Amino acid sequence: MTVTGPTPGFIEMTSVTPPTGRGALAKREARLAWGLLLPTILSVSLVVILPLLAIFWISFKPVGLADLRPPAPVLRESLRGRDGAYQLDYRIRNSSQDKPLGDVRFVDTLPDGLSIAGPLPEACALDDQTLTCAFGDVEGGWRDRFQIDVTLQGDPDALEDAAEGSKPDASAISDSILTNSEFSLENFARIFDGDEFWFVLWVTLFYTVFGTVGALVFGLFAAMLLNKSFKGQGILRGLYLFPYVAPVIAVAFTWITLFDPFSGSANALLIQMGVTQEAINFFGQRPLALIMVTIFEIWRYFPLSFLFILARMQSIDTDMYEAADMDGASPFQKFWYLSMPQLLGILSVLFLLRFIWTFNKFDDIFLLTGGNAGTRTLTVNVYEQAFAISNIGAGAAVAVVIFACLILFSVFFFKYVSREEGL
Repeated sequence: MTVTGPTPGFIEMTSVTPPTGRGALAKREARLAWGLLLPTILSVSLVVILPLLAIFWISFKPVGLADLRPPAPVLRESLRGRDGAYQLDYRIRNSSQDKPLGDVRFVDTLPDGLSIAGPLPEACALDDQTLTCAFGDVEGGWRDRFQIDVTLQGDPDALEDAAEGSKPDASAISDSILTNSEFSLENFARIFDGDEFWFVLWVTLFYTVFGTVGALVFGLFAAMLLNKSFKGQGILRGLYLFPYVAPVIAVAFTWITLFDPFSGSANALLIQMGVTQEAINFFGQRPLALIMVTIFEIWRYFPLSFLFILARMQSIDTDMYEAADMDGASPFQKFWYLSMPQLLGILSVLFLLRFIWTFNKFDDIFLLTGGNAGTRTLTVNVYEQAFAISNIGAGAAVAVVIFACLILFSVFFFKYVSREEGL
């Protein structure tokens, strides 16, 4: 601000506009910052973005496992004969049964001491010791075989090894379904056709929501229990972490053995106590199998919530609780009005992370039930589409649906939930 006085007794105030634009130092700092971030950006692009783009690309292609390798000519060469009568035997075919090949040809360099004695097929020509055969365009399932009479000058065994050891160079023009510009919605139409997809989506949401909420609730109770100092507290905390740090394959097969309908301890205990008259197939009947895999999810991952919530509880100022005790607040009132507002932030973050991780969970369900008995989630469906029935395109389409669901959930979370919690 500047003050000027053109007339005695009057003061005129004018504002000074700050300089616009960035200086040379700021520009150099920006270039340096981008230069330092460039390796990280490239690494993230290679690790995350490129595979994601590849999945989107494949989801619009009706591609199976057999289509991952483009069609190509398959050539076999052998030297046959005895007592001075020898023939070069060539067998060539199209590796694909339904896709054509263009400009099929091969070039074979004959070893010294081996000479062509008989007439050549129309498709072949000889230039010195180089044999070239061109077959043009061929259809899917095409194959051909021909023999050429030859003479040997030298050791037949050595020449046979030399002839079969020099691999002919076969080439062709082929159209790969992965790289061409043809796209289709066939994969999405296939996965959305019928009620099966919507049942799988419902199972996924049930497993994700109840698994996430259950892990948070049990983690909260465990943190409240161990937020007090007592003898053996450290040992108990270590035991609480066991489900999370134990190998998933070990704990999964332990649960399968424990709840086995024929030799499991759980069934034997229930029958002896008179709770049931016959063995229960916990992981083999609906809807009990879905409930069991959800309980397994809660049991295995509540320690993660327990660690974060306990760390946040121990950082809360104890003066508030002392003041609440003086005012005669009950334990529930102290928890609801003092602890919960302090824990809402970490609970929101844990809910976001656990929801995404549980929605993408594959190994737990696959090890426990294999997706049977009404426990097939979207991630299990990706595996079955891509590898069980060899439909890579449909598996990629299901993966795109999973990505879209998580994007919608994240947008909803950051637009509504995180705003309310101040994240």
